[in-house]
Amino acid sequence: MTQNAAQDTESPQSEQASSQQPAPGSEPVWTFRGYRLRPSEFSTAMVHFFRAEISRANIWRQRLDATTNWAVITTGAAITIAFTQSSHHGVVILNSLLITLFLFIEARRYRYYELWSYRVRLMETDFFASMLVPPFHPAPDWAESLAENLLHPDFPITMWEAFGRRFRRNYFWIYLILSLTWVAKTALWPQAVNSWAEFFEHATIGNIPGWVTLLIGVVFNSTLIIIGLLTLTLHQATGEVLPRFVTEQTFTGASDDEQKQPAFHTPWFRSGRRRQQLLATIITDQPEKISQRILKDMSRGVTGWHGKGMYTKKERMILICALTVTEVNYLKSLVRQEDANAFIIVSPAQEILGRGFMPLKGD
Repeated sequence: MTQNAAQDTESPQSEQASSQQPAPGSEPVWTFRGYRLRPSEFSTAMVHFFRAEISRANIWRQRLDATTNWAVITTGAAITIAFTQSSHHGVVILNSLLITLFLFIEARRYRYYELWSYRVRLMETDFFASMLVPPFHPAPDWAESLAENLLHPDFPITMWEAFGRRFRRNYFWIYLILSLTWVAKTALWPQAVNSWAEFFEHATIGNIPGWVTLLIGVVFNSTLIIIGLLTLTLHQATGEVLPRFVTEQTFTGASDDEQKQPAFHTPWFRSGRRRQQLLATIITDQPEKISQRILKDMSRGVTGWHGKGMYTKKERMILICALTVTEVNYLKSLVRQEDANAFIIVSPAQEILGRGFMPLKGD
């Protein structure tokens, strides 16, 4: 199912909207209390929104760089102090704990950065790119994904993935340098060791034996490496440069006409959380008009059933339409415009499979 940007972002007309009709060729895409937003104004608003999100992302990117700079500077200072004659190798251990705090802070900041970056990437791939490449249509779910993110902001990346990603990209090398510094300091100060017994003696901190200190260091660094490896396969983040792509999908056992169908594969930067899905039942005397509006304006499929009102004994058409939570108000508006006496039932759906929703796949 393909929707254009205007259709995806339309909202219901207000009851207080002006009765004045727009000029030919300037049909509004959104109305509210008499104000009409035309396509050119919609594009202008989207451009300003894009610039605002870029600014937000840049600010949080600078905060990420600041945290990394703190880690690099304190590591350099710790190495300098560690190799002075009067210092103890414990300064390296204390600095490792401080670096871990910086890593935790940076992971939290990275989640906020990904929130703004997620919105920016959606507009890049499905608003601006769709203006340049035929058939000049965005992905079916892009506007709804963006609208849902604005209405219900949610981090597109978990804390574990953020922690692992920042560790792999920056902090692994910092911890490696600190580990080598601790080993060199322990082995060379106050004099070079000639055996493991002397190494453990130098590694002693207060009442903590040297072998315990070494074991704690190995376990600490191994835990960080394991976290980095376990989160390697997680790709909830936008990644900033991950592509939006369309591929051919072959269905086994399908007919010749259905063997190959273009299928939109969800890229890594799309949220894996399924949006709330609904089923609308419409009882109306104007089934043709309402169904055409739904098909044309909402680009949603609609099915008609014949029914009979048991109180009025009157034959009526019952329309069934599957939709998502951000489309409910628009559906109500369309039905109200065509039949103010229509009866609408909106109920949650456990799962909707098929075109426009989750793909229907075999076991």
